[in-house]
Amino acid sequence: MQILRSAMAAGALVDEADAPLRLALRCLWPHCPERWPLVQFWDGCRGGHDIGRSQSMTASFNGIIRQLRRSGAWRDESAND
Repeated sequence: MQILRSAMAAGALVDEADAPLRLALRCLWPHCPERWPLVQFWDGCRGGHDIGRSQSMTASFNGIIRQLRRSGAWRDESAND
């Protein structure tokens, strides 16, 4: 998730050969029953329009978090208190 968050914060166009980002998405694949947020994040980070890329990455990042929470693979840090 840190790799995805870093890519989202940078907001730069991601090259297709970005191995860390591709690997991060691939590692999340088994934990996301719905695949749309992973696919949308990848498509979004490769989009040519700055605002559209940012919106797509943010929406799909939130979708990934929701999927991970549902699968039990993600716990909010505040829940540890």
